[in-house]
Amino acid sequence: MKKLEFASHPANLGLVRSCVRQFLQEQGFPARQIDLMVLGVDEACTNIIRHAYHLAEDKLITLSLQTYSGGVRFRLRDFGDQAEVAPSRPLDHVRPGGLGLHLIRQAFDQVDYQRKSRGTTLVLTKFRSTNGDS
Repeated sequence: MKKLEFASHPANLGLVRSCVRQFLQEQGFPARQIDLMVLGVDEACTNIIRHAYHLAEDKLITLSLQTYSGGVRFRLRDFGDQAEVAPSRPLDHVRPGGLGLHLIRQAFDQVDYQRKSRGTTLVLTKFRSTNGDS
């Protein structure tokens, strides 16, 4: 398991994307899946910065990158406000924002929120494809 701890400053997201991409490349995921998962983790981090930390740039976020026999799992932990998980809006409603959860759910097979006494852990799981689909 790899673990990253970083401040909630948007400038740190480039490093997070690079680490996630390298980790997934080492696991042999197809490029299209890697791109989608990198975007999904980036969007989840952006949501933490925006909603849990209200754009504060000095709050702690931890990211754990794990492999297991069935695939990979990312755990994003924040210690901020617990935002209500709103349902994704329909894609045909054209307006900015609100597509983050849709993107995250497209990138990962399982998306779980674990509320803590302080903050939330978001668990993103991607199963290895057994039939060669990407």
